[in-house]
Amino acid sequence: MATSKKPKNAFYAQSGGVTAVINASACGLIEAARKVPKKIGKVYAGRNGIIGALTEDLIDTSKESASAIAALRYTPSGAFGSCRYKLKSLEANKREYERLIEVFAAHDIGYFFYNGGGDSADTCLKVSQLSETMGYPIQAIHVPKTVDNDLPITDNCPGFGSVAKYIAVSTREASFDVASMSKTSTKVFILEVMGRHAGWIAAAGGLASTKDTEIPIVILFPEVSFDQAKFLAKVDENVKKFGYCTVVVSEGVKSPDGKFLADQGLKDAFGHAQLGGVAPVVASIIKQGLNLKYHWGVADYLQRAARHIASKSDVDQAYAMGKAAVELAIKGRNSVMPTVVRKSSKPYKWTIGVAELSKVANVEKMMPADYISADGFGITAKCRTYLEPLIKGEDYPPYKDGLPQYVRLKNVAVKKKLKGEFKP
Repeated sequence: MATSKKPKNAFYAQSGGVTAVINASACGLIEAARKVPKKIGKVYAGRNGIIGALTEDLIDTSKESASAIAALRYTPSGAFGSCRYKLKSLEANKREYERLIEVFAAHDIGYFFYNGGGDSADTCLKVSQLSETMGYPIQAIHVPKTVDNDLPITDNCPGFGSVAKYIAVSTREASFDVASMSKTSTKVFILEVMGRHAGWIAAAGGLASTKDTEIPIVILFPEVSFDQAKFLAKVDENVKKFGYCTVVVSEGVKSPDGKFLADQGLKDAFGHAQLGGVAPVVASIIKQGLNLKYHWGVADYLQRAARHIASKSDVDQAYAMGKAAVELAIKGRNSVMPTVVRKSSKPYKWTIGVAELSKVANVEKMMPADYISADGFGITAKCRTYLEPLIKGEDYPPYKDGLPQYVRLKNVAVKKKLKGEFKP
């Protein structure tokens, strides 16, 4: 009597900077995999991303209860640990790929799911080629994630909508604060946000001002060269008209010569420009140029960890991307990424598409020129139409004693089968 072939196990890992909703993708993926036990065996998570695969440090997600996995949907950051590690080319570091095959073979892994941004897409693409280049059968599916919203093809990236909501809300609330004190105290508030190359997050600050709640906001985009005289004139104009001004500045703003505004001439151990915060630099320019009292703040990790104020559309899409990754895998797809396809903005409707990784890896999607106002300091109506649906809807986590209740998984280690240690 013939016996059915044992299903291959899956490897899942989180990569790069985490988000408020990356765990929602993990939830969607693990729950979807559990529904097809004849297709996918166990889901092993890499402890600290791809490093977990290289070091054979795997987590057995089957040891987690259904309720614990379900709780990932509303838990921020990376439940399995993440890393910033990019595989080199096969020619440059064959030993890494040989090691991956050793680990995958030892644990009967036939599916590779990598949850991350542009660099992660490149890693996933390289892994997808293992079958062709090194004779090991593996299906690699990239699960999109990045607060920077700079992946191509997909309409938007899970993780961005929640950051955008946080920045829009914070900009409005801080602006109300400054407005109330501006007569005798602070005239300008500067908020520094993430975005070294693309200004999507900074653009979200523009949503704080609406027809019924007008706020004087100046946005500094990485895509627009910083013109100090023009900037000071705009701030001065706003302060004279409204009594105050809010500045939202992307960390990657550059001067006309292409130098980061925050580059103070310091170098790190590798000789790269060591960036200080751009907010205090902008504050100093305002002080020297206009002699106005200011305050500045840096959103930093707060913007990407704020699950308590996550966008419902973002949570739903993050979960859907994880679920879709499994559906693509069991259909036999390889070297692809599920995408968000916008069908309409008003009302907001979207569906799931598919992109080839060869067209995603190492490609950055910048802010379109027609999303930035003519003066370079604001967003256009077209940009607002794009952004608004991404921040709509609330999806609050459960609360206890005034605090959100997030899950911490057991993260039970899978017994190692290989001898010796591997150091990436």
